[in-house]
Amino acid sequence: MTTKPHPAEPHQGSVSSRLNWLRAGVLGANDGIVSTAGIVVGVAAATMAPGPILTAGVAGLAAGAVSMALGEYVSVSTQRDTEQALLNKERRELHEDPVAELNELAALYEDRGLSAATARRVAEELSEHDAVKAHAEVELGIDPDDLTSPWQAALSSALSFTVGALLPLVAILLPPTAWRIPVTVVVVLMALATTGWTSAKLGGAPWVPAVVRNVIGGGLALAITYAIGHLVGGVIG
Repeated sequence: MTTKPHPAEPHQGSVSSRLNWLRAGVLGANDGIVSTAGIVVGVAAATMAPGPILTAGVAGLAAGAVSMALGEYVSVSTQRDTEQALLNKERRELHEDPVAELNELAALYEDRGLSAATARRVAEELSEHDAVKAHAEVELGIDPDDLTSPWQAALSSALSFTVGALLPLVAILLPPTAWRIPVTVVVVLMALATTGWTSAKLGGAPWVPAVVRNVIGGGLALAITYAIGHLVGGVIG
């Protein structure tokens, strides 16, 4: 009886890359929740008029999303430029002295536990297939076919921040006036508990410390911004 071949497992690098993107998205949403909640709660402590709260919240959302996108774009662009420079250097070395590079690759595989003969054979076969990729993955830890896109990173950060920021903005505008701040605090702390749990699960870490840190940090941020809004509102009023 013949058995069907199992489908190929996802490459570990691509899995790690997807997990990193998910964690980055969760952290971006977390930033959007905390920063926007701090703004709207601070303003609400000074005035319950929906106009100023909405204006401050939308302005904070827009500024935060742009800041996150710009920061990610610059960071990932720098990383990508560095990786491209390393790959170009590897291509030059392979062109100038392929024998030395082959010996280097075989030595790297031998350092990983292969016998000298097996390491040499692996190095030769991989070099025949794609020498640059073989050296990049083993020597540099870079997959030339999977370089991170700065535009993708920027868009992902802006989107996740916006989604997180919308939550406290909606929470503070929908309830009746007397319930705006209490409802927002409860919604924000529940959302932070969720993002803390999610980030811990994605990273394979214990979820209780992550949730506690997130909730305490968010609660402290809300308390500080509320106190500042109350004091400043009282002085101006």
